[in-house]
Amino acid sequence: MPAASEALPGPPQPLPVAEKHFVNGNRLAPPFPAGYAGGFTPNPTYPEVCTGQTGHTEVVRVVFDPEKISYSELLKAFWESHDPTQGMRQGGDVGTQYRSAIHSIGDRQLELAGQSKAAYQRALADAGRGGPITTEVGPAPEFFYAEDYHQQYLAKNPDGYCGLGGTGVACPAGLRTSA
Repeated sequence: MPAASEALPGPPQPLPVAEKHFVNGNRLAPPFPAGYAGGFTPNPTYPEVCTGQTGHTEVVRVVFDPEKISYSELLKAFWESHDPTQGMRQGGDVGTQYRSAIHSIGDRQLELAGQSKAAYQRALADAGRGGPITTEVGPAPEFFYAEDYHQQYLAKNPDGYCGLGGTGVACPAGLRTSA
């Protein structure tokens, strides 16, 4: 990871974002789409992020209604849908931008994310999949929108690669709290 002093400068203005969601037609006003976060370069572009010199990871901003789905249920889906032990990669995608991260809003989400990481680490060990979880857990940093061609990528590129697969290990029941 680069230090802040080594990060690329980035363009002076945020990248433009399409007005409507490519798949469902909903308005793409903040805070819904994919982008970059966790680094130093303001308004990064995908080619810049791919250099490893921005410090950013590719992220999806998740907006949810806790009356319909809990944060704990989102954490369960997160842990079960990718391999959090791969370090700076996911499947065949390799680089700092592919590291696993949870960026939480507020103390309670941060606490639940940390608890879920520890519980899932125990579940992996119990299943004999004991590699250490490398997922970063911390407060949500500034979010930068990705280019339009990255928004709803697999809908626009149905034969596109998605290396996510999970570990095959279910989250322990203790992850399912009411928060």
